[in-house]
Amino acid sequence: MNYRHAFHAGNHADVFKHLCLSRLIALLSRKDAPFAFLDSHAGVGLYDLKGDQASRTGEWQEGIGRLWAAKNVPALAADYLNVVHALNPEGALRYYPGSPELARQLSRPQDRLQLNEKHPQDGLLLKDNMKRDRRVAVHLGEGWHVPRALLPTTEKRALLLIDPPFEAEDELARCALALKESIARMRQTIVAIWYPIKEQRTLRRFYQALEKSGAPTLLRVELYVHPADDAQRLNGSGLMIANAPWGLEEELQQLLPWLASTLGQTQGGWRTDWLIDEKSAGAPQASGR
Repeated sequence: MNYRHAFHAGNHADVFKHLCLSRLIALLSRKDAPFAFLDSHAGVGLYDLKGDQASRTGEWQEGIGRLWAAKNVPALAADYLNVVHALNPEGALRYYPGSPELARQLSRPQDRLQLNEKHPQDGLLLKDNMKRDRRVAVHLGEGWHVPRALLPTTEKRALLLIDPPFEAEDELARCALALKESIARMRQTIVAIWYPIKEQRTLRRFYQALEKSGAPTLLRVELYVHPADDAQRLNGSGLMIANAPWGLEEELQQLLPWLASTLGQTQGGWRTDWLIDEKSAGAPQASGR
């Protein structure tokens, strides 16, 4: 396994993923009951945008770099951006939170975090970054084993993020299988699967596999920074969210037009719709492409 997320930290896909994650945590936090946050491919948790790896690509400049300087930021983005600003108290953008750090800062004392990272060096860095928080447990294992190893949780509510490196050709299929396993082990789990938007034929097979997962509901959310039909580059990214909490779709329909406008490169766009809806007639769909 050679993937190191530090090369891509803070890019447009990270910003999209983390904004959505911040809203999921905010909605879960409306109830006092604790929840567990699980991350199957957690990375190191905190990234130095001025470090060697992030500096080589500079991808963050087209992601969090744009939001850092943005005007008229929607209130729904405040939780996410407050975490980024807290990591950079002197006012210059240097440090960026991975999903573990974002979830750690936005969750509450009664909540618990179970983080998994397979890469041996990154796993040790993750342990070091999280060692001061007793609510956090770090596992150094295969990310695809997380549903079987950690579900069901002792908490009655759980949020599982599945965000693999997509180094192997079968990882979309493995995402669909992980969703099926998660729902089978703890049906009410909120499962959020991040995926890249590149070749459309491959994505259609992925969508079809997810429709057979057995999830009670499945919300598709996508952000584009280029036209979606160019198979040679990362045109955008998506999140498939099983058991999306009430109110999430409405919030994202408010956030995504601004995000697409702010992060769009050759062509910004977005969509939300339901692959699986509890209503037989299906839910209303929205998009801006």
